[in-house]
Amino acid sequence: MPSLTIVTRDGTERTIEGKVGWSVMENIRDNGFDELLALCGGCCSCATCHVHVDPDWFARTGQRGADEDDLLDTSDHKVEVSRLSCQILYTAELDGLRVQIAPED
Repeated sequence: MPSLTIVTRDGTERTIEGKVGWSVMENIRDNGFDELLALCGGCCSCATCHVHVDPDWFARTGQRGADEDDLLDTSDHKVEVSRLSCQILYTAELDGLRVQIAPED
């Protein structure tokens, strides 16, 4: 079973079974992490699913698209490893991925 580790804003870490074919945002949201708002539902039109990807995994999550990068620019918490979790497709190759929910803007 592929695993996905989520670190909450308070530093609590929990590993869940990742559903392949879902976005990382859907995996987080549907496993009870209420602090990840995902207000647009995954349409890449807000930045409320902002996560910081573990640096060891960042390259494997793919490149940020232009729209994603523009939305992340609106956050005071954008860092080198920032991604919108709705834009990361969870695949078997991402088994073990670790992300931290970014601070709320």
